[in-house]
Amino acid sequence: MSGLELVAVELALHGQPLFEPVTATVPPGEVLSITGPSGSGKSSLLAFACGVLAPEFTARGDLRLDGRSLLGVPTERRRLGILFQDDLLFPHLSVGANVAFGLRDGGSRAARRRIVADALASVGLAGFAERDPATLSGGERARVALLRVLLAEPRAVLLDEPFGKLDAPLRDAIRRLVFERCRERGLPVLLVTHDAADVAAAGGREYPLREPPTARPAND
Repeated sequence: MSGLELVAVELALHGQPLFEPVTATVPPGEVLSITGPSGSGKSSLLAFACGVLAPEFTARGDLRLDGRSLLGVPTERRRLGILFQDDLLFPHLSVGANVAFGLRDGGSRAARRRIVADALASVGLAGFAERDPATLSGGERARVALLRVLLAEPRAVLLDEPFGKLDAPLRDAIRRLVFERCRERGLPVLLVTHDAADVAAAGGREYPLREPPTARPAND
């Protein structure tokens, strides 16, 4: 099956389950929003998907991409792109070098420069390649972070509340840009959010994390 699949995924922190088992499929070009209150395990679920779950957590279940299990696959070989609430641009690199960092195979240096220039122009940042990231606005930084993810040619994208620090008008614009670009490329997207507007903009498919049932008394 193509797309991203979560199969009976369970996470526990120090042995305490965080949520009921999650089973869901995200087809290519669609977005599934994982929702729940703070501390419910949303970001930990993405860490599990990336293969970077902290040692105090334990996990059960499976994660499949295009029918192939990713369990045991090193993080760098999972072909998952991720955007966080913080853009995490490299401060010691230019805007162009930040974007080029994601290139899987850009060919010659001149070819790589052309790819980066075209990518920047496609999001309204023509001529920004030599800029210092520190000189960019929040929206410009968000667009650079998106390009860096997409030029790495991921097979799925994970979004960890990447719009949360943007003001409302900018949030709407960047949200539309991210979802449109992922849809154009046929990428399954798993979005972690607590914002109902994110869910609506993503297409309305929502998977609320549910607390595990509490133990019942023996005579109940």
